[in-house]
Parts: sequence; structure tokens; C-alpha cells
Amino acid sequence: MNYSIKILIGFLFLSIVFSCKAQKIQSNDFTAEFSFTKGIEGPAVDAIGNLYAVNFQVEGTIGVVDEKGNGSIFATLPEGSIGNGIRFDTNGDMYIADYKGHNVLSVKKGSKEVLVWAHNSEMNQPNDLAIAPNGIIYLSDPNWADSTGKIWMVNKTKEIVLLAENLGTVNGIEVSPNGTKLYINESIQRNIWEYDIKPDGTITNKQKFISFTDFGMDGMRCDDKGNLYITRYDKGTVVIVSAAKKILKEVQLKGKKPSNITFGGPEGKTCFVTMADRGCFETFEALNSGAFYKRIH
Repeated sequence: MNYSIKILIGFLFLSIVFSCKAQKIQSNDFTAEFSFTKGIEGPAVDAIGNLYAVNFQVEGTIGVVDEKGNGSIFATLPEGSIGNGIRFDTNGDMYIADYKGHNVLSVKKGSKEVLVWAHNSEMNQPNDLAIAPNGIIYLSDPNWADSTGKIWMVNKTKEIVLLAENLGTVNGIEVSPNGTKLYINESIQRNIWEYDIKPDGTITNKQKFISFTDFGMDGMRCDDKGNLYITRYDKGTVVIVSAAKKILKEVQLKGKKPSNITFGGPEGKTCFVTMADRGCFETFEALNSGAFYKRIH
């Protein structure tokens, strides 16, 4: 075979391979653009597969999206409240971080009534929340004006307890699948910290998990193998990092401002990403099922 033909065939083969790889990591739209406001956040999936996020059509609402990507208002928050993070517990009850009202709100399974579950006026603005396997809630609490932040815990008596302060602008927060580690990121400082969780729910042994030299971070979730899926705000990607701190994959999104992420779909292997610049959800296939998705099924 002619040498130049061999080179051409090789080039075409490599082009096909790289094209296939690129297709595998590209996200797809799930909802119509700007069906949510630019404040879209807090994605969470319940046990029957409904997808939720805050600020559907107008601020101060919670939207629900069906399997075809059609959205509607699920609930309206109390006057003066605006939600951010959403999580479900193993009973099917919903919890919402109300950053404006300094609350953790709740909606009982089967209800649409929004109640104040816990309140602490000393919080800056509870941003995102995570729920450990034992039911303890953890809250990130940034002060954007001062580029500082705190971590709070909501204990079994609904008391919001300060765990750590003098951090950077904390944002995304997550608990490892086995409940032994707490991860929290600092958007401005571009660090992710790892804590050990003690039996009483308090945290200790702060260690650097990973840091980046460019772009910010927002929400993050673990899959059932302990890999952390981190939204890279302004970069327009989701980076997947193993518990051993190795970057496994980076998924390219259509928009540039992913604000949070959750798992749903068949077997919990679809990632749903809220896009602040597009007011919608984008999706891609995860490496494994979501850790919390498996816990509520």
C-alpha cells in the first residue's frame, strides 16, 4: 500500500476515535432554556424519579420536572425566602437551604406545604446542604462580600450548630457514601477541603483534597464509588475526581455557569446539571450510580 495512503487512513482513523470520544463527554439539554431563572440551583431527584430545582419561572419557587423535561411549579416558598440547595432524606422528605431567610425549610413526603424546619439568624446565607447516611444535615455558609465562610450542622434536635469558621467562600458541600468524610469547596480560593466526620457528626482533621488554578466551583455530589463530581463555574465543565484525588474525567457542557449537579434517571446513572447562564438543565451519563440516589431507593 502506498505510504501516503497509509498516513491518510491513519489520520482518518484517529479523527473518528477522537470524534467518538468528544461525543461521549458532551452534555445534552434536558429542559428548555430559561424555563428556570438564572437562579436555578439545588437539583435533587426523589425516589420515583421526579427532578426538582429552585426558582422555576420566578424566584422563590421550587420547580418539578418530569422524565420528558417538562417543568411546573411544585411549591412556592414563604414570603421573603429564596431557596438554593435541595436534598431528600431516606423518608422522602425534602429539605431546602433558604439563603435569604437563614432557614432550613422542609416539605414532608406527599405534601407541598413548606415549613421552617430549623432557623439560625447568625448564618450569613445557607447556600448548599448535604445529608449524611445517619440523617445529619451539613450546610455551607459563604460570606461573598468578605470572601469567607462557615460550616454548620443541623443535629437531631433541629439545632443549627457551628462546626468551622474562617474558611474561604464555601459553596458546594457533600458527604462521602460511607458517611466518614465531608467535602467542601471554596469558590474564590479554588480549594476543596476534606474532613473526617466523628460519630457525633462533628468534623476534624481538615486536609486539602484538591485545588485548581483557574475558574470557580459550585455544587458537587458523589457517586456510589466515592468519586466527586464538581461543577466548574465559568469553565463550563464538570470534573470527576476519585477519592484518591485523581482526576478521572472532565465533561464539557454547553453553558459556562454550572451551578449544581445531581444523579437520577435509570439506575441513578444520569447527571442533571443546573446551568445559571442558560436557566435550564443539561445532562450527561455518569461513571456510576449516584451515592445518595442509591440511598433513597
